[in-house]
Amino acid sequence: EVQLVESGGGLVQPGGSLRLSCAASGLTFSIYDMSWVRQALGAGLEWVSSIHRAGSNTYYRDSVKGRFTISRDNAKKMLYLQMNRLKTEDSAVYYCATGGRSSWSIRGQGTQVTVSS
Repeated sequence: EVQLVESGGGLVQPGGSLRLSCAASGLTFSIYDMSWVRQALGAGLEWVSSIHRAGSNTYYRDSVKGRFTISRDNAKKMLYLQMNRLKTEDSAVYYCATGGRSSWSIRGQGTQVTVSS
């Protein structure tokens, strides 16, 4: 069974930082492009960032470029999202997902990120 377990969310003030982690199991992690997707309260799912299976290419939505960094460790089956200079509009439940920007699949419960003063 494929499992993706997100962690690292929390409450942070605007301008602060968080690092999200996603532990994968039940799949050959290294053959999957991976993504982070988020859902703000009352809104739909929104793609945030993707990384190529080898970690060679990364992609971001415009609103997070220069602030967020996606990375992965295939040996540990881990996906990460470093989030800096957080804004209130970044508040959402963040999910890691298999697949890239145009075709992803959420397999976990997500982790809540709240940016508030």
